[in-house]
Amino acid sequence: MKQSETQNSSLILVAAGMGTRLGAGIPKAMVHVAGKSLAQHAVERILQVPQITEIIVVTPPNDNRLAATMEQYGAKVRTVPGGASRVASVRAGLAEASLAAANILVHDAARAFTPAQIFAQVLEALSAKECSAVIPALKVTDTISVVERDAAGGHEIITQTPDRSTLRAVQTPQGFDAQLLRDAHAQLDTYTEAELDKVTDDASIVRAFGAKVQVVPGSQQAMKVTHPEDLDTASKLARPEAEANGAAKEENMILPRVGNGIDVHAVSEDPSRQMWLAGLHFPEDIGLSGHSDGDAVAHAACDALFSAAGIGDLGTHFGVDRPEFAGASGVSLIAEAARLVREAGFEIGNVAVQFVGRRPRFAARREEANKVLSDAIVAPVSVTATTSDGLGYEGEGKGVTAYATALVYPVSH
Repeated sequence: MKQSETQNSSLILVAAGMGTRLGAGIPKAMVHVAGKSLAQHAVERILQVPQITEIIVVTPPNDNRLAATMEQYGAKVRTVPGGASRVASVRAGLAEASLAAANILVHDAARAFTPAQIFAQVLEALSAKECSAVIPALKVTDTISVVERDAAGGHEIITQTPDRSTLRAVQTPQGFDAQLLRDAHAQLDTYTEAELDKVTDDASIVRAFGAKVQVVPGSQQAMKVTHPEDLDTASKLARPEAEANGAAKEENMILPRVGNGIDVHAVSEDPSRQMWLAGLHFPEDIGLSGHSDGDAVAHAACDALFSAAGIGDLGTHFGVDRPEFAGASGVSLIAEAARLVREAGFEIGNVAVQFVGRRPRFAARREEANKVLSDAIVAPVSVTATTSDGLGYEGEGKGVTAYATALVYPVSH
């Protein structure tokens, strides 16, 4: 291969997904294996390929933590916020890619342990100019069947079993002539929703555009981290590298820390007091008394975060002796609590809160509350509500109690 033919090659590393099936409570690309995030493992392998002259890491939207981690790799690695879908994230990366790039590779951070030679192999196939799109793939060893629901809809019935010799399990990096990939993505603007559902990766996008896609042999090491059990396999792939660098043979487990919080507020005697709860305004209800806005849900979440990190409690940071927090919104307090937790060397996994009270009516606004509080701390927050069947001050409508649990974990700096 003539190196000059592949000098101007860009790579888009898609690292914007939350990875809900992994259940880590943080974006998948930030999950640590052998002391490094998946995104770091991916970038360090890509940097071994001299033909790739720039790496654009597409990070989770509204979250600058991964971008900060990438700064250590210098000017060759740049970051850009992703979108709500994989297609949107790739397009964000395309907008940042150098126009001088002859080829563009698209890779998933979830396939963090793809060997450097696979990237080189894709680029070599592109340089031969026999095909403008090249992807790695593995032969399928299992029998694969197509199924449909039976007429009653209760069972799945096999309708077809393709010859597995014709099947391949597609991987990344997927490589393309730069202009082909840009044109194919631009064509998506004309697609219907049904047509968009049929494009699952960039190879399918360029095929829908009319281009042929060449397949080259993939690698078992390019496995995709999707489920919790995949982390065991990933740890084994990472361990030889860690040992070569003088690291301990046994990986130190990063243990999460859990904290609980509780907050109680009485309904105010002032009928003009506004009701703020879970970061939302409920104009039909009288508000809760308190030094700030009385948002028991947000306050309990703050206490749980402080408890998990071991840095005091609500009174320590936002007590009545702090006049600057008089009348402060629950959203501003929980955002500040998250900042203090991260400043103390922890990252937030998630926070769960349940409040007990007759009012306000909450069910219709649950998702709205979850989003407001999650955005405030840049981590998942879930809120639920219940009643006390008429018992106690909550049942009498005299006050609200909120219980919260937070999970945090230490991070290295």
